[in-house]
This record gives sequence, structure tokens and C-alpha cells, in this order.
Amino acid sequence: MRRLNFFSLLVSASLVLASLAASPAYALPAPMSEQELTEKSDVIALVRVLSVTCTSIVKDEQTGEDLPGYLATLKVMEVKKGDVQQGEEVLVTWRAVPKGSVGPWTVEYFPGEEMITHLIKRSGGVSYASTWWNAKGDDVKAPDSRDLPVTPGDTVLPAKEPEKRMPL
Repeated sequence: MRRLNFFSLLVSASLVLASLAASPAYALPAPMSEQELTEKSDVIALVRVLSVTCTSIVKDEQTGEDLPGYLATLKVMEVKKGDVQQGEEVLVTWRAVPKGSVGPWTVEYFPGEEMITHLIKRSGGVSYASTWWNAKGDDVKAPDSRDLPVTPGDTVLPAKEPEKRMPL
């Protein structure tokens, strides 16, 4: 009976040590709390994604995968924090991550989507980036599609809203 308990303990300890040794390479960093996101963000706003453009393709050094870079134009619907005005358009950039990556390492924006997002100003002050991987809230309005362009220079726009007609 003692051997079985010692053996079980030894196997359990080995599994724990093995998982701890492997986890730093695959662990997803903790999400920021709402307070941290608020403190670290230059802009917090309800936004609508007006367009997404593929700006570049870069080959990932580790996987060899072609990774698109993106530029989204967001219309500010409501300001929670920051030096932007309602109705203003801001630019947000991000790069795709390899398909086999663990976790949501990048925040994607999709045409037609509306949500609260937390942004930081990029150096140079022309565009923004998401503050952290959990910087984008749940959709207030779902995107028309989650398809993004994959050729530099191509842009995806939201579907046109049907025009309201006056009753006859």
C-alpha cells in the first residue's frame, strides 16, 4: 500500500514539474483588469469599424507563414476616455499571428463591428494599437463578416445598410 501511494505521488509530482517546465513557452499572459486597461489606455471608446486594409505581408521567422499587417479605420461613436471626439476617425494597426499560436495574441477588428475598445497611441502619434489582448469588449453590433483582406492594398468595407424608404 505504501509503495502505491509513493509511486502515485512520484508520478503526480513528475507531471506537475513537466507541465511547469513546458508552460512558460505556451502560457498566455494574464488579461489586464478593467482598472489596468483604463489606466494604460490613451483612448477608450465605443467605435464602429469602417474599413480594414491589408498593408503588408511579412514572413514569420519561426513558421515561415506569411502574416498580413492591417490598418483599420474606426469611427468614434462615444468617448469614455481620451483626446478624441465623437464622430472622429482613428487608425488602428495590428499584425496577424501564426495559426498555431496559443491564445489571442492580437486583437482583430472587422468591418461593420461595433464595440468598446481600449487603445494606446503608437510612437509617432499617427495611429493606435490595442492596449492588450483583452482590450476589445464584446460586440455591440456583430461584424458583417470576419473575413479580412490578405493582399496588400486590398480593403474590406462593411456591407451597405439598406436605405430606408418612405411608405407609399
